[in-house]
Amino acid sequence: MVYEKEVLLGQLLIDKGLITIAQLDKALNERKKTGGFLGSTLIKMGYIAQDKLFPVLAEQLGVEYVKLKNRPISPSLIEKVPAKFASHYKLIPLDINDGILTIAVTNPLDIHTIDDIKLLLGYDARPVLASEEDIVEAIRKYYGVGADTLEKMMVGAEGKEGIEVEMPRTEDIEDMAQDASIIKFVNQVFLQAYKDRATDIHLEPYEDEMKVRYRIDGVLYDTAIPPSIKHFQPAIISRVKIMANLNIAERRLPQDGRIRIKVGGEELDLRVSILPTPYGESVDIRLLSTDIRFGLENLGLLKRDQVLMEDMIKKPHGIIFVTGPTGSGKTTTLYACLTRINAKEKKIITIEDPIEYQVKGITQIQVQPRIGLTFAQGLRSMLRHDPDIMMVGEVRDFETAEITIRVALTGHLVFSTLHTNDAAGGITRLLDMGIDPYLVASSVECFVAQRLVRLICPGCKTKIKPSKKILDELGIERVKAIFKINFYEGKGCDECKHTGYKGRTAIYEILVADSEIRNLIMAKQSADRIKEKAVKRGMRTLRQDGWEKIKMGITTLAEVLRVTETEMPE
Repeated sequence: MVYEKEVLLGQLLIDKGLITIAQLDKALNERKKTGGFLGSTLIKMGYIAQDKLFPVLAEQLGVEYVKLKNRPISPSLIEKVPAKFASHYKLIPLDINDGILTIAVTNPLDIHTIDDIKLLLGYDARPVLASEEDIVEAIRKYYGVGADTLEKMMVGAEGKEGIEVEMPRTEDIEDMAQDASIIKFVNQVFLQAYKDRATDIHLEPYEDEMKVRYRIDGVLYDTAIPPSIKHFQPAIISRVKIMANLNIAERRLPQDGRIRIKVGGEELDLRVSILPTPYGESVDIRLLSTDIRFGLENLGLLKRDQVLMEDMIKKPHGIIFVTGPTGSGKTTTLYACLTRINAKEKKIITIEDPIEYQVKGITQIQVQPRIGLTFAQGLRSMLRHDPDIMMVGEVRDFETAEITIRVALTGHLVFSTLHTNDAAGGITRLLDMGIDPYLVASSVECFVAQRLVRLICPGCKTKIKPSKKILDELGIERVKAIFKINFYEGKGCDECKHTGYKGRTAIYEILVADSEIRNLIMAKQSADRIKEKAVKRGMRTLRQDGWEKIKMGITTLAEVLRVTETEMPE
């Protein structure tokens, strides 16, 4: 009977010109081997798109087909169907009228599900057809990540809902952290973060709630989580500690650890940082892929700047400083440079805090201040290993800066970072640390400032017309008129989680220490004066590089303004 229905569905698809007879035969043969539903097999084999299949399937079944992605659902309706029920049966409530509950399901002919709804919820059900992908996404959106898991735990705690959970003893917390439901919930949080392309997960405790936030493309977003998560806060944090091999009994001091997990065939390195707060411990988890391939061509450098960087990193000695705030992509740029010049005939040693990525062929050292292994101490020891190239994770004090510069002056190429707003600011930062101007002038080859800007989502990219007020404020009306520039932005869609952005690229400012710049450094000129001279000699500022990315149609005016200073060049 089932086979006959599937043949009928296949014939309908053929009649409508959506698949061929040969494709149906192959799909039926594949379906016999793997089981499952013919429609799913056709989609997996790439013979038909989901949005083409489901209307035909609904027609065959004699039910309505609904798209859930843009359909709002009342919170009061969501409350009528428990999360564990929605997750178990893969359904979402849509409407209730005259005691009849309209539900979206993947199989409207499943009589058992309809009977269970009537028995457990007390409503007659009217099933409509929706895709499993849409239903799962709707459950996550309206119930929250891991809602069914938390709901089961709430009911399982002495069979009472709305319980008050006191801070348990350490032994109880450890036992609870090993509970299958807690393990499942933490895994669900990690999995959803991976699916959403998050770079960080923040577990933040407050007096009457616990928030879970994901950082996506550099911006933090609240994640839908059931309020009952607060009851399980100690167990959830203890579970993370156990995974990171941290001390679960210590709740007064900060702790750092790491977790290795595999998601979707990809290995992730999770860096865990825990801080004590008045309402419990706050957890930050950074997600790093272990399979990142670094390349200068992937950083977002314009052609001219890429050629310039290629020349800089081939220098036999000197220092290349990458500057910018935390989270601006400095480490990625440094690894891309090291990867490009990494060769078997060269000895490369790095000292970092922390080691964010493991790179084959490079010796990497982790700073450990508690036992005396600082950047300065590590640098002294690294010299005894006869390196050709060295990387210092960050120059943050006089001692590290002085040793780094002297290492460069003795014939080594050194890469490092500084936390400054622009490239010229790196010079004044070194001078402020107490480094003599002649040492800076004779050792530094270039300063590279950078920021990360979000890319316009290709799925909802739309041409726009910026307001005259914004153009006048930025002083770019004349440029726009000359170059006939088209401006774009993302309207927001499911692909980009309705943000209008998907992915990031970098904008750069490369200040080369040529003879004139070195003279200004020796004369202790201000950063503004040095920047002005560098621009006259051809340096493109961060804002100007951002302007080039706007002209390319890959980012927006608002995004460049967000990450750079106040003036836009004409």
